[in-house]
Amino acid sequence: MALPIIAVVFGLALLVWSGDQFVDGSAATARHFGAPPLLIGMVIVGFGTSAPELVVSAFAALSGNPGIALGNAYGSNIANIALILGLTALISPIAVKFGVLRRELPVLVAITALAAWQVRDGAITRTDALILLGVFALLVGWSIRQGLKVSADSLAREQAGEPGTQSPPIRWALVQLVGGLVLLVTSSRILVWGAVAIAHGLGVSDLIIGLTIVALGTSLPELASSMSAIRRGEDDIALGNVIGSNFFNTLAVVGLAGAIHPMTVEPEVFTRDIPVMAALTLSIFITGFRFRGAGGRINRMEGAALLACYIGYNALLVRSVLGL
Repeated sequence: MALPIIAVVFGLALLVWSGDQFVDGSAATARHFGAPPLLIGMVIVGFGTSAPELVVSAFAALSGNPGIALGNAYGSNIANIALILGLTALISPIAVKFGVLRRELPVLVAITALAAWQVRDGAITRTDALILLGVFALLVGWSIRQGLKVSADSLAREQAGEPGTQSPPIRWALVQLVGGLVLLVTSSRILVWGAVAIAHGLGVSDLIIGLTIVALGTSLPELASSMSAIRRGEDDIALGNVIGSNFFNTLAVVGLAGAIHPMTVEPEVFTRDIPVMAALTLSIFITGFRFRGAGGRINRMEGAALLACYIGYNALLVRSVLGL
């Protein structure tokens, strides 16, 4: 059991580090080829912070462990709202702007409903997966089109580099890009192997390991991004980072894993995990509409409540493992 635990810890650490290298290399390479700053911020960086979930779930599906793939995606969504937003709000209250309530959150609720509808019959078929990937492609296209109508936000400017900032040489950028991708793949394989070995050793399902250890580990880039945004006073970026990651996990991560290997879904996903994910998403709505029309804030008290929900959810998972 010691070797699988070491593999998970090492795999997670390497996964987070290689994800950073991949994002930096992708953004620098895009700058060298003249990509617009907003496109770098929205697509490359947005993809990069969710690359760990995508690669881990893809390899889990290829290895015939769909429970890890699905648990990783939905568990990361739960961690993003309950853990990351909760912890971030404890440090500094997070504004929930009316624009987010009017556009992004309704779409996220609809996507969550689509996920619930797909898993209700205990399976995600290739047709289901292709629907998820198609919706994801439409959302990316719509987001880019909407984003190009306005000026780049601070996250895009930061990732693209302020005027006058010296970009690294193209060779180094390509080394970061290719090296980061290779290490992402390598660390994902190590992590999946360790997680499966732990699950079998403890006699628990792949789904539980995916919902807990793997989901928490692959959510670390989002946690780091949100903490960085809060330190800069960009709490809207912290919220947008979480919402965007949940879009990506529900559509692209599950979609790619299902396209690689159709998944049998345990009944608990529909009766336990999807309802928790939906309730947490709706909680942002409740917070935002506290002040009519003007948006609201996730304050420290609500952040503590979100953290309590995350702890309670994981306690529920532990109880299910122990058969209590």
